[in-house]
Amino acid sequence: MPWFHGKISRERAEQLLCPKMDGLFLVRESTNFPGDYTLCVCYQGKVEHYRVKYKDHKLTIDDEEFFETLAQLVEHYEQDADGLCTQLTKSLPKKGKQDFCVDTKAFVEAGWVIHDHELELKESIGKGEFGEVMLGILRGEKVAVKVLKDTSEAAQKFLAEASLMTSLRHENLVQLLGLVMNKQHIYLVTEFMSKGSLVDYLRSRGRLHVTKRDQINFAVDTCSGMEYLESRKVVHRDLAARNVLISEEGVAKVSDFGLAREESFTQDGGKLPIKWTAPEALKLGKFSNKSDMWSFGILLWEVYSFGRVPYPRIPLADVVKHVDKGYKMEAPEGCPPEVYQIMSQAWDLHPEKRPNFKDVKAKLILLQNTTA
Repeated sequence: MPWFHGKISRERAEQLLCPKMDGLFLVRESTNFPGDYTLCVCYQGKVEHYRVKYKDHKLTIDDEEFFETLAQLVEHYEQDADGLCTQLTKSLPKKGKQDFCVDTKAFVEAGWVIHDHELELKESIGKGEFGEVMLGILRGEKVAVKVLKDTSEAAQKFLAEASLMTSLRHENLVQLLGLVMNKQHIYLVTEFMSKGSLVDYLRSRGRLHVTKRDQINFAVDTCSGMEYLESRKVVHRDLAARNVLISEEGVAKVSDFGLAREESFTQDGGKLPIKWTAPEALKLGKFSNKSDMWSFGILLWEVYSFGRVPYPRIPLADVVKHVDKGYKMEAPEGCPPEVYQIMSQAWDLHPEKRPNFKDVKAKLILLQNTTA
């Protein structure tokens, strides 16, 4: 985040913000309130200083709008002044190497911090959005450890995921265990899922070892996790078999909350997985629990095709064009009609016509009860 200047004084901020064009801004650490921040904004030749404080483990200026991270707060006021003296229009970048800017206070207060000496890192087991994923040992138990790439912007996104995970607890969501945070690195520690991703599980075992009972169990487990997110008004945005993990006991759990946010919102750039993303999200940037339902339909297709890549034989560049014309993939071989009906409904071009996760879960459980 180029606009974050770390520990500088009020006077130094005013010196840096020159010429004082309306909307020019920077963010610094608060000198009067350690652990809080200050948003400094130019308006009519002066600099206004707004305290950014913690309340209920979130950041706020006015006790009305609350944000998980500084990046989200700045993004909001770049779109609308919303009570500030003026809208944020241009950031003043800090010269030289960017500091790690991490909102750690809430994690410390809530008891989520793990000490370095408690965690032993082993071998690499994969790569995630933010960097490497490693096997670790925490208090004698195997854990998964996400290692943060060394950038301030990534730190904010990383901690946004962690912050969201601290508020979510369900048997079909990968559980956060805590964070290791110091000046050198940030680790996000989660439960270890020994059987890897759902897509790899399906592909490596195939029809010989994955039973119909396994398939419906994976579908119900994933839907249960998504129903919980829906009830909490959380949108995942990147639901796919690659982001569902399998435990030693064979339980499927939704993971990778790197893109998740609360309620409906608009995508602010970045790459999207075209074959899994709903049309309105791809074209208009509109994400919701209904766009998650579209992705769940694709995930069901993955489950019943034993991990095949969706839209086989259709070039990636042509997928959107086909979908816009109403194209829907055929049912995979051996897929129960009831499951394909859910897929078809999930792929309705009109989001409001797609089912919700609660209703879909009920249908899947009925099928689960009759599957040997």
